[in-house]
Amino acid sequence: MAIERMAVIGAGQMGGGIAQVAAQAGLKVLLADATPDLATRGLARLGGALGKLVEKGKLPAAERDAVLSRIRVAESVEACAEADLVIEAVVEKEEVKRQLFQRVDPLLAPHAILASNTSSISITALAASTRRPERFIGMHFMNPPPVMQLVEVIRGLQTSDETWSEVTALAKRLGKITVTSKDVPGFIVNRVLIPLINEACFALQEGLATPEDIDTAVKLGLNHPMGPLTLADFIGLDTCLYIAEVLHRELGEDKYRPAALLRQHVAAGWLGRKTGRGFYRYGG
Repeated sequence: MAIERMAVIGAGQMGGGIAQVAAQAGLKVLLADATPDLATRGLARLGGALGKLVEKGKLPAAERDAVLSRIRVAESVEACAEADLVIEAVVEKEEVKRQLFQRVDPLLAPHAILASNTSSISITALAASTRRPERFIGMHFMNPPPVMQLVEVIRGLQTSDETWSEVTALAKRLGKITVTSKDVPGFIVNRVLIPLINEACFALQEGLATPEDIDTAVKLGLNHPMGPLTLADFIGLDTCLYIAEVLHRELGEDKYRPAALLRQHVAAGWLGRKTGRGFYRYGG
């Protein structure tokens, strides 16, 4: 089955980016959020980002207009009923995602696929809350979706071969490179990344070096494009902590124990770029 109509639920940075990528590939996209106003604001942010590309000469104005013409704002989640694929990009909390899928599932045609952009939550568990577990899959875009090439495709225990094939083909149509992961905590990327970030937090906590020196050492010594503390601020320290807790709880090994300094920053509300302060300060 060719996927031509896609609904994205969650109009934040990830959801807006996924909608942009899909529209640039020629798909018709419905952008939904908890309220139409939130979805409208998400579309406005997307339009602003595309406008900056036009100003820099990286995108023709006609292409920007064509992309935006393929995206419309949903008045409600129920408007997603005609989608061939619905992907959620809402807050990283299992119960919120589960309730959303239970609401959307009955609205869709039998052929439609449900996908989650989760970075850590069990696809098998989310699929089990629906009446189409064989048509449920993980489709984890990297942040920001318009820039990052990778999509992790995560097969739940119930995911059918047909669903995997269709979603993998869609990701390639979106211009992405795919990897397939079993449904294990953290999947591939975060299974490797979060322990690295957490160890950088331990190093800072122990006074090994400054944040700048830790990041510079990793960038230049390991040839990474961004240091782990800078990256953590970009991701959001609350998200990093949540994934670390999932790894620690589900895998049961002490090596995944979140650093106290990471917990303290989250408790203080220092979540990174989105709050203006994390391991570094941002804005004025």
